[in-house]
Amino acid sequence: VDSVAGVLKTFLVEPFIPHPSNTEYYICINSDREGDNILFTHEGGIDIGDVDAKAVRLQVKVQDAFPTAEAIRSALLVNVPESKHDVLIDFISRLYAVYIDLHFTYLEINPLVVLDPTETEPARVYYLDLAAKLDQTAEFEAGPKWAIARAPQNIGIAGVVASATGADAGPGMEFPAPFGRDLTKEEAYVQELDSKTGASLKLTILNKDGRIWTMVAGGGASVVYSDAIAALGQADELANYGEYSGAPTETQTYEYAKTILDLMTRSPVPHPDGKVLIIGGGIANFTNVASTFKGIVRALTEFKQPLIAHKVRIFVRRGGPNYQEGLRSIRQLGESLGVEIRVFGPETHITEIVPLALTGQSSDNLAATAAASGASPSGNLLQDQLLGTNSNIGTPVATAPTSRAGTPPAVDRMTYFPDADKIEGHDSNVPFTSKTRSFIYGMQPRAVQGMLDFDFICKREAPSVAAMIYPFGGAHVQKFYWGTKETLLPVFTTLEEATAKFPDVDTVVNFASCRSVYQSTVDLLKHSDQIKTIAIIAEGVPERRARQILWEAKAKNVLVIGPATVGGIKPGCFKIGNTGGMMDNIVSSKLYRAGSVAYVSKSGGMSNELNNIISRTTDGVYEGVAIGGDRYPGSTFIDHLLRYEQDPNCKMLVLLGEVGGVEEYRVCEAVKNGTIRKPVIAWCIGTCAKMFATEVQFGHAGALAQSDLETADAKNKALRAAGIIVPDTFEKLPLVLNQTFQSLVKKGVIQPKPEPETPKIPIDYSWAQELGLVRKPASFVSTICDDRGQELLYAGMRISDVFKEDIGIGGVLSLLWFKRRLPDYACKFIEMVLMLTADHGPAVSGAHNTIVTARAGKDLVSSLCAGLLTIGDRFGGALDGAAEQFSSAYDKSLTPREFVTLMRKQNKLILGIGHKIKSRTNPDLRVEIIKEYAKKHFPATPVLDYALQVENITTSKKDNLILNVDGAIGILFVDLLRHSGAFTRDEAEEYIKIGTLNGLFVLGRSIGFIGHYLDQKRLKQGLYRHPWDDISYLTPGNELGRTAVSLDSINKKA
Repeated sequence: VDSVAGVLKTFLVEPFIPHPSNTEYYICINSDREGDNILFTHEGGIDIGDVDAKAVRLQVKVQDAFPTAEAIRSALLVNVPESKHDVLIDFISRLYAVYIDLHFTYLEINPLVVLDPTETEPARVYYLDLAAKLDQTAEFEAGPKWAIARAPQNIGIAGVVASATGADAGPGMEFPAPFGRDLTKEEAYVQELDSKTGASLKLTILNKDGRIWTMVAGGGASVVYSDAIAALGQADELANYGEYSGAPTETQTYEYAKTILDLMTRSPVPHPDGKVLIIGGGIANFTNVASTFKGIVRALTEFKQPLIAHKVRIFVRRGGPNYQEGLRSIRQLGESLGVEIRVFGPETHITEIVPLALTGQSSDNLAATAAASGASPSGNLLQDQLLGTNSNIGTPVATAPTSRAGTPPAVDRMTYFPDADKIEGHDSNVPFTSKTRSFIYGMQPRAVQGMLDFDFICKREAPSVAAMIYPFGGAHVQKFYWGTKETLLPVFTTLEEATAKFPDVDTVVNFASCRSVYQSTVDLLKHSDQIKTIAIIAEGVPERRARQILWEAKAKNVLVIGPATVGGIKPGCFKIGNTGGMMDNIVSSKLYRAGSVAYVSKSGGMSNELNNIISRTTDGVYEGVAIGGDRYPGSTFIDHLLRYEQDPNCKMLVLLGEVGGVEEYRVCEAVKNGTIRKPVIAWCIGTCAKMFATEVQFGHAGALAQSDLETADAKNKALRAAGIIVPDTFEKLPLVLNQTFQSLVKKGVIQPKPEPETPKIPIDYSWAQELGLVRKPASFVSTICDDRGQELLYAGMRISDVFKEDIGIGGVLSLLWFKRRLPDYACKFIEMVLMLTADHGPAVSGAHNTIVTARAGKDLVSSLCAGLLTIGDRFGGALDGAAEQFSSAYDKSLTPREFVTLMRKQNKLILGIGHKIKSRTNPDLRVEIIKEYAKKHFPATPVLDYALQVENITTSKKDNLILNVDGAIGILFVDLLRHSGAFTRDEAEEYIKIGTLNGLFVLGRSIGFIGHYLDQKRLKQGLYRHPWDDISYLTPGNELGRTAVSLDSINKKA
C-alpha cells in the first residue's frame, strides 16, 4: 500500500453482487472540530478520482439536531434518480446514527451499490467495500456495543460459542497495529501492562536491529527525542519509539525497562559500533523520579553482562520530584555496571544528551543557554534552602533591596482568611490574576496542597482554592498547610452548595475521570453565569464528548483548558493543579513572579521544559498554558495567543505545537493579517514522523498527521513563511529565545524588573524524609508481614508461593506467629489443635456470653469479643499454665510423684489435669487423637511422657483427674517447640512465656463463637433473660435459703 509492504492475514469472503456501473455511489463520513461531514457522490468505484472536488456535502455541526430526511435529500441526492431517494435516505440516516452511537471518527463506503427497483422488489443497498476508524478512547462507553457487533452469532458465524464469560455480550474490540508492522509479543506485553495501570506505557518497535534505543518519560518528550535523533540523520538507526508517564510504579517501570533491554541485547552478534541507550525525559509534574529510576536500576543491574557484551553506552537526563536521588542512584550504578553512563539534570537542555550520545560532542546550544542564564546548576534546591548553599544565579536584572528578617512565628497553628463576600473579585476578562479563586472537582488533596504552596510563596492574600467538590462521602472539611501553619477547606457534595457559599469563585479544576468528566463538565456549564474557566485534567475523553464540551462552553462564553492537560500557570498569581511540578521546580524556574514571555503548548510535560528554558534565557514566564494533547482541545493556540496579544504586560509569545491538527495555521493567519503583532517564536515537534515507513501514534492522542497539512514540517514551514520566528531545530529554541529577548531589552520594550527575594519553600516532613534530609524513629516495628511491594509477604514468603506450595492454615500461622516455615507434621498439628478447640458446646462460659450478646441484638464483632473476654485461667487459658508447670517440673528433674506432692503442699491446682465429665473410664477422645498423632509423628515427646505419669498418680486418687485437652495441647507444644529443630531452646521458652499457646485456643474457639452467633441470628432468637427460679436471691433475714421470688413480693417490699 503506497510505499509500505505488509502481510494480509484477514480476508472477508462475500457474495458477488452483479451490478451496472451506474449503480455505484460513494459515501464518506468524517469528523472535525466543527462537526461531522457527510460526503456523497453519484459516481463511485475505483475510478472515483478527486472526492473533495466531486462530492456534495452535508455538514452536521456539533450542536445541530439530527439531519432530517429533507436535509439529506436536498444536500446529498441531487444527482440521484428519485426512485432511489427513499432507500438512500433511510440508509444514510441509519448509517449516520450508527456512526454517532458507536463513536466512529471516519467511515467510508466505496462503492455503495444501490440496485434499481423492479416491479417485484424495491431498490436495494449493498456496501461492497468499507473502511472505518473507531475512537479507542470511547471504549468504556461504546465497548459493550462493539462487543455485540463482534459476537459470532451476530456476524453470521454459526455454531461458535464463547469459551469463557466475558465482561460484555461478545469479544472486546481489537485495535491492530498499522499495516506493514505486526504487533510483536513485546509490544503486546507493554500494551497489556498499560491496560492494567492508570499510568501510560507505550512501545513501538521500529527497527529491532537499530543501535539507538530510547526509554523516555513523557508523551511530548518522547517526540522531541525522536526529532533530535532524526535531525542528526540517525532515524534509520532508531530502534524503538515509546514513552512512560503518569507516575508508574517501580515494578511497572522495571517491567518496561526489562522489555526494552531484552530487545536491545537479544542479537547474538553485537553491533560493531556498540549501542546507545537514551534514558530521557522532561521535568515531571508529579511522578517521583527516584521511584521510577529504582525500577530502571533493577533492570540495568539484571542485564549487566548483556549490556557489557553489546558495548552499550547510556545517557540519562531527567528532572522533577526527587530527581536528585534518582540521578544519584544512576551515577552510583555506573560505578559497578561496567558500561559508560553519563547523567544530566534539568540544568541541561532536554535533548542535549542526543548529540552527546551520537556524535560525542555537545551542540552549541549548551554553552549559549548557560551564557544567557548565567546559572550554575544546583544539586538540590531544597537542600540548598535548608543549608543556605544555593548557588543559582538568576538572569541579570535590576536588584531590589533585601528584606529584613522575618517576623517571629506565631503560636497559633491555624490560619484564617476573609469570608467570601469580603474578598475582592478580579477582572472577568482576564482568566487568571492574583485574585482568582477556584473549586477543585474531585478528591485531589495533593494537587490542592501544591496550589496552596504556590499561593503562599507568591504572597497571595487568600488561597486560590476555595473548596473541593466531591459527590461521595458527604460534606466535611479537609486540613491543608498554608506555609508552616494550617488551614481548613470545605468539601461539598454538589456545585450548587459550593457556588452559594463562594460567589467569588469563577474557575473550576476538574479532576473527574474520563468516564465521568463529560457529565460533570456539563453540570459545571449550567453555572456559566459564575463559572468562566474550566480546566479538564482527564485523559482519554472520547472525541465526540470533547467536541460537545467545547461547543457548549463556547456558546456560554466559558474558557475550557483541556482535556488531557496538566493545566497552566500564571507566575505570581495562579497555578492549575499539578502544573509546574514540585515547589523546588517552581522556584528554580522563577514561577513565583511574573516575567515577560507567555507560551502555549499542547504537552504538559513540555510546558515544564518551557518554564525551565524560558527562565534560563529570558526574564521568565508571564503565563503558560498546556491546552492538552487530544485532537479537540477546548481552547486552541489562537485563543490564548490572542489573550496574550491584548495583555500589555506580555511582551513575547511562544508556541510549541506538534504533528497533527491544523490549529497552527490559524496563528499564521493572525500574524499575517496583523491581529498578532508581538514577536512570536514557534516550533512544531514531530518532524521525525516522515522518517518512519509505517504509521506511528506519538505520545498524545492528537499527535498523528491525517494529511500533509498536519505534518510538523509543513506547519513549521508555514509558520516561518508567515513571519513567525522558527528555529532550525528544537535544540536551537533556547538560543532564539535569548536573542529575541535581548533584542526587546535593547529596544526598551522589556524593562528589567527588580528580582524579589527567593521565597523559602515550606517542605512537608514526609517529603523531606523521602529526600533523606530528616529522620525519625518508626512508631511501629513489624517483622512478620510486608505489604509495601508488588506482592504481599508473610515472613518473607510471597503470597503467591503460599498458595503455590499449598502450605495451608498451619503453614500461614507458622509464618505469622513463628516467622519461619515449620515441618509439615507441625503445621498439621497446629491445624488439628484449631479443629479440636473450635467448640465445646453452648454451655461453656465463652459460648454462653456470645449467645447472650447475640440475642441482645449486637453485631458479630461485639458478640465474639464478649465470648473471648471470658477466656482465662478458669476457661481455656490453661494451655500456657500447663505447659509452664509440666516443663518446669521436668526440667528440674522432679519425679512425677514429687511434682504432685509439691503442688499439694503449695495448695496449687495442677493446670491441665482434671475434667468435669470425662474420666479414665470415659476418656476424652480429643486427647487420645493428639496423643496418638504426636507419638507417631513427633521426633520426641518427653514432656508428654512425664505428664502421663503424673496422670497415673492423680487418677489413682480420683477417676476424673485426667490429662485434659488444654493440658495435652500445651504439653505437646512444648515437645514440638523443643524437638522440631526449628527453634533454639531460648526461643522455645520465650514462645511459651509470651502467651503463644493460649493464642491457639483463642483462635480455634473463635470459630465456634462465630458459629454460635450465626446460629442465634439464623434462628432469630430474642433477648435472653435469665429465669428467676435459677437465681438465689440472698435477701436480708434469709441469707442461707434459696428463695423463688415473685414479682408481687418484690413490689410489696418496694
